[in-house]
Amino acid sequence: MARQQPPPWVHAAFLLCLLSLGGAIEIPMDPSIQNELTQPPTITKQSVKDHIVDPRDNILIECEAKGNPAPSFHWTRNSRFFNIAKDPRVSMRRRSGTLVIDFRSGGRPEEYEGEYQCFARNKFGTALSNRIRLQVSKSPLWPKENLDPVVVQEGAPLTLQCNPPPGLPSPVIFWMSSSMEPITQDKRVSQGHNGDLYFSNVMLQDMQTDYSCNARFHFTHTIQQKNPFTLKVLTNHPYNDSSLRNHPDMYSARGVAERTPSFMYPQGTASSQMVLRGMDLLLECIASGVPTPDIAWYKKGGDLPSDKAKFENFNKALRITNVSEEDSGEYFCLASNKMGSTRHTISVRVKAAPYWLDEPKNLILAPGEDGRLVCRANGNPKPTVQWMVNGEPLQSAPPNPNREVAGDTIIFRDTQISSRAVYQCNTSNEHGYLLANAFVSVLDVPPRMLSPRNQLIRVILYNRTRLDCPFFGSPIPTLRWFKNGQGSNLDGGNYHVYENGSLEIKMIRKEDQGIYTCVATNILGKAENQVRLEVKDPTRIYRMPEDQVAKRGTTVQLECRVKHDPSLKLSISWLKDDGPLYISNRMKKEEDSLTIFGVAERDQGSYTCVASTELDQDLAKAYLTVLADQATPTNRLAALPKGRPDRPRDLELTDLAERSVRLTWIPGDDNNSPITDYVVQFEEDQFQPGVWHDHSKFPGSVNSAILQLSPYVNYQFRVIAVNEVGSSHPSLPSERYRTSGAPPESNPSDVKGEGTRKNNMEITWTPMNATSAFGPNLRYIVKWRRRETRDTWNNATVWGSRYVVGQTPVYVPYEIRVQAENDFGKGPEPETVIGYSGEDYPRAAPTEVKVRVLNSTAISLQWNRVYSDTVQGQLREYRAYYWRESSLLKNLWVSQKRQQASFPGDRPRGVVSRLFPYSNYKLEMVVVNGRGDGPRSETKEFTTPEGVPSAPRRFRVRQPNLQTINLEWDHPEHPNGILIGYTLKYVAFNGTKVGKQMAETFSPNQTKFTVQRADPVSRYRFTLSARTQVGSGEAVTEESPAPPNEATPTAAYTNNQADIATQGWFIGLMCAIALLVLILLIVCFIKRSRGGKYPVREKKDVPLGPEDPKEEDGSFDYSDEDNKPLQGSQTSLDGTIKQQESDDSLVDYGEGGEGQFNEDGSFIGQYTVKKDKEETEGNESSEATSPVNAIYSLA
Repeated sequence: MARQQPPPWVHAAFLLCLLSLGGAIEIPMDPSIQNELTQPPTITKQSVKDHIVDPRDNILIECEAKGNPAPSFHWTRNSRFFNIAKDPRVSMRRRSGTLVIDFRSGGRPEEYEGEYQCFARNKFGTALSNRIRLQVSKSPLWPKENLDPVVVQEGAPLTLQCNPPPGLPSPVIFWMSSSMEPITQDKRVSQGHNGDLYFSNVMLQDMQTDYSCNARFHFTHTIQQKNPFTLKVLTNHPYNDSSLRNHPDMYSARGVAERTPSFMYPQGTASSQMVLRGMDLLLECIASGVPTPDIAWYKKGGDLPSDKAKFENFNKALRITNVSEEDSGEYFCLASNKMGSTRHTISVRVKAAPYWLDEPKNLILAPGEDGRLVCRANGNPKPTVQWMVNGEPLQSAPPNPNREVAGDTIIFRDTQISSRAVYQCNTSNEHGYLLANAFVSVLDVPPRMLSPRNQLIRVILYNRTRLDCPFFGSPIPTLRWFKNGQGSNLDGGNYHVYENGSLEIKMIRKEDQGIYTCVATNILGKAENQVRLEVKDPTRIYRMPEDQVAKRGTTVQLECRVKHDPSLKLSISWLKDDGPLYISNRMKKEEDSLTIFGVAERDQGSYTCVASTELDQDLAKAYLTVLADQATPTNRLAALPKGRPDRPRDLELTDLAERSVRLTWIPGDDNNSPITDYVVQFEEDQFQPGVWHDHSKFPGSVNSAILQLSPYVNYQFRVIAVNEVGSSHPSLPSERYRTSGAPPESNPSDVKGEGTRKNNMEITWTPMNATSAFGPNLRYIVKWRRRETRDTWNNATVWGSRYVVGQTPVYVPYEIRVQAENDFGKGPEPETVIGYSGEDYPRAAPTEVKVRVLNSTAISLQWNRVYSDTVQGQLREYRAYYWRESSLLKNLWVSQKRQQASFPGDRPRGVVSRLFPYSNYKLEMVVVNGRGDGPRSETKEFTTPEGVPSAPRRFRVRQPNLQTINLEWDHPEHPNGILIGYTLKYVAFNGTKVGKQMAETFSPNQTKFTVQRADPVSRYRFTLSARTQVGSGEAVTEESPAPPNEATPTAAYTNNQADIATQGWFIGLMCAIALLVLILLIVCFIKRSRGGKYPVREKKDVPLGPEDPKEEDGSFDYSDEDNKPLQGSQTSLDGTIKQQESDDSLVDYGEGGEGQFNEDGSFIGQYTVKKDKEETEGNESSEATSPVNAIYSLA
């Protein structure tokens, strides 16, 4: 499902709600809330601690803060109040604490150097900036000096010292000649980190130029040049023959004595260096010697960190970036030439300025809640922690009985409005300090909704969706969801409510459509919002395009018929070979198909139909194969049977290389279906002999391909041909080809470290396969060490895929590395994975457990979280065990089965729901890690108030006769309180007609009732619910049995007849017909009284026979025998004749098969009867005695 992208406020509110559960939240960014809620100051922007400024510009020291009300600002300089109003050069920006020192009217910037600190204050507290050390950039001039020429013997070492003037910041040093030509540097001549120029050995060509040290200052953008050095080289070979420069033994050719290396910098055999954590470590070794020595770097007891180490200055310098404690140790540089070698050891100590482990965060609480500020930092040496409140030391602040200081933590209990303040944590050691502000704000805020009202969310049927309801309030509100404004709280089953209030529907169904209401409640009130959910049918391609094989020049049609939700806009697009298809003039795109006219070779490929709406999409792919023209007639080809291709044959390996080989084969017969693909498979005989693996796939037009191979695999190949019918049998295997070995180029994946017992850690990984082993005897070098102590690495060589480290402390982090190795060497440096040793049961239980009853079925829990060192593992959840001790109703048996509620993560509160009302409960809290439960907290007892009852049981509706209906029921299974009675609502209905609803109330002991029916035709719908003092509970609905005649197909007909019979027009029509029939009967009676016999012989076409039932005088009697089926019967809907009790039926007047009603209910039946054809045609003047015949004759 393509779910709608939520607006930005949803993410902000989601984060807000998550943070709120931890007790420290930020005020939402909603302007209306920002303007209404009070907030102590918070520093939002400040200058860096070491603030160096350009003396040519005005000085700017930044300090900005937010708060409500807006804070005011003041500054200190060198720990004393800085009176801005007394200095005309100093001003403060409007609505900000930023200082501006203006020198346009004169003044010296150096006069303002010092340490500055900004204070932002409103009536709820004071926040502090860092101590900002202001320094003015300096670029002093180089002292004037006269330098004598430097005389040196050829081959001797030489150092030209720069000694630049001290600047702020330090200048950038580089060497040039007096003619501004850069000095060429190489491994013989190079500049050291201190700026000096070192010659490992001096050559005669070095005196062809002079050497001047230059210093470039950053802020002033100026370059100062030192007087140049001039070299005079003494030599035994006075001619500078350039041809000797490339001589294989240049020094001997010039008469220079060769000598072993010695160090010019640093001097001696050992030195030490200190570096701060997070900085760059630069180690330097510059050596003299003839020939020029090479420099190599090593670390004792381990390898250089390849991911952070790099070599500079022709390998004379080693730089390790972002130093950590593991980089401490002894490093040594080795200088060597053909005369020998020497080494210098540098002992590196890594110290650390303070860095945060747990920086204090702003704390927002409701009155009476508990909370804490935590300030944890690490460093080397261990930093000290100092607490301040509103800029003053905590020791000198007024005592607060609700506040307790425990080292790096301040605990607040039962906070009140007066507890609002800004706290500062200053942690420092000899290498630096950290300062953090965190305010404590106590708010009373009724619940508020943060999202727009009445959102519309559209989702696809059977997908998963989430309805967001961001909210804010203090105390943190409890959120509940309802559907269509009724029913119980939605949670469980297909619904899941997250801690931030979002409602997840795991699988959307049609009945999930509707209006969902979220209600946030705290002790100050409630707020609600609604989300309208619309469920849409998924988009599905029900007739997909099929793979086709077409000849060039023919027409191809690819079908794509789609079924989608009619309320969503559908778009259909096509892809070719997974890229957009350009619809050319040879193609026609229709709503349900794509037609390609005059197919060409370039049309071959995969075609994908993409049917998409704004919510979802569906894909279907087909492959089009284009065949070239063949001489065989098409009709004969079509008649030939198609089959799978024959197997390829005669496999041959050529172009044998270290990592590749060319495989060639002869295709088999395609059996009248072109070959579309060839699949190349391989088998190796070391790890999985006899098992074939797919190597690569090639088009059917190819019979030779280059295969890329892995080292040290004894390959054997085979080829399978594929056409539209299927795959061929594999070819016979090729000859074997073994590639040469190499060190592994990768390491095992999925490295994990987990404890299986409390005193071990099992290291596991996914072993490498044959194509990644690259050599014989594949094994794994497993390294591990404690993460905090940064000890030396422990290691073991393993041939399998697991290693167990024993005798470990309980649940401590380890750094783990697993490196592949074979007989050709080691794999690349592995990544470091963090694993943990085994867990033990937690040692502490949650304390200060508080229970607050929310309603009859839910309680709110609040507790003090346990300290992390007592968890002895990963804190999975806090868990509440609770059980129903008894019911407040006498003689009601209850189950005391223990139930549990889980609260994942480290949080101090939660809600337990789905409790039984009107009951006594007991509850215990535990903390849970991966090993299991910790000790149980003190048992808490609570009582749930009265609630609404469950539905009455076994509600039965019986109908002994057509006059009465008997109702019976049993008491509710869960009364949830004291029953005060029952409410019965019932209504009569007949088809689409519904009568007036009636209501009855009964005492709690009554379980029977009899209803007198108003008529024998209507049915009744009964709704019964039980009541307590809280209200009516869940209702149960039943209907009275259907009358027997409603079970037949004539039911609809009877209902329509009853409906029509009540219409005025129909009654008038029937009266008119009755009057007309009465008149006709009178006429007929008069005629019968005059004789009733009529001469008809002359009218007949044939003479009367003796069998004719006529009178002898040529007359016959018109009796009712011709119409007997009409008078005494009614034609039913299925065409059968049914005897009725009354002869005066409406069916007698045409309600049978001939009669019918219009759609509007008007009667259009023809009053006719069937007569013998000859009699009808031959006796046109005769008059029937039947009333219906009389009407017919008049018509």
